Amino acid sequence: MSASRSTPRVSIITPSYNQASYLEATIQSVLTQDYPNMEYIIVDGGSTDGSVEIIRKYAAKLAWWVSERDKGQTDAINKGFARATGDILAWINSDDTYLPGAVAEAASYLQAHPEAGMVYGDANLVDGEGNLLGPFPARQTDYHRLRQGYVHIPQQSSFFRAALWRQVGPLDPSFYFAMDYDLWVRLAKIAPLHYYPRLWANFRLHSSGKSVKSDDRCWPEMLKVHWREGGSVFSWLVVKAYLRPLLYGWLPLNLRLRLRRKI
Repeated sequence: MSASRSTPRVSIITPSYNQASYLEATIQSVLTQDYPNMEYIIVDGGSTDGSVEIIRKYAAKLAWWVSERDKGQTDAINKGFARATGDILAWINSDDTYLPGAVAEAASYLQAHPEAGMVYGDANLVDGEGNLLGPFPARQTDYHRLRQGYVHIPQQSSFFRAALWRQVGPLDPSFYFAMDYDLWVRLAKIAPLHYYPRLWANFRLHSSGKSVKSDDRCWPEMLKVHWREGGSVFSWLVVKAYLRPLLYGWLPLNLRLRLRRKI
């Protein structure tokens, strides 16, 4: 189906690697969205855990999919967006899920607010079994707040314009953890990011997830963005990058995420 003014095409990418335990729930959460002009692309990194068999079950409903060795999640997302034809882009990781109506609401918001380069909603924090842990601390941010480390954007519930991606993309392949933060800074530099307080996604925290295993890699990569943007050593982001691990790095990730409301 071609994109139209009334229903712009939304392209959604799922990067995945050995996430068979959660992948099907992610796929179903995308394919059951009540939006008429959506394309879904899955980029698997050569999984050996049964993920490919799950993807094949839904192949007829996918715009494109592949399972091959790649250079990691960032590379997979770039590969997916290179295939995307939508007016609006998003990615949902293979252990997260959309809530019903998320895509339609995001597309409608961007249509109603042409000045917005990206819209993001709220997300739940859930455990490996899908039990609610609490809310992700989302709230309004912008370029200057992002530069100070006030992120407050759940990646799972963010949708941005393809026209802007063509200006600032692709994702930096050297980033492992903060590639989304890097993208948001680049987007916010040229267009407003809008927070819309609607619940759109579930952010799953589990023992094998990157957010739990590799959270310590986030701030060094955020600092890389800071230096690239001409940031000063006398910056609140620099202070937080060095003090936060000492102050509460020992806390469970869900508590650290909640503390972002205040820090």
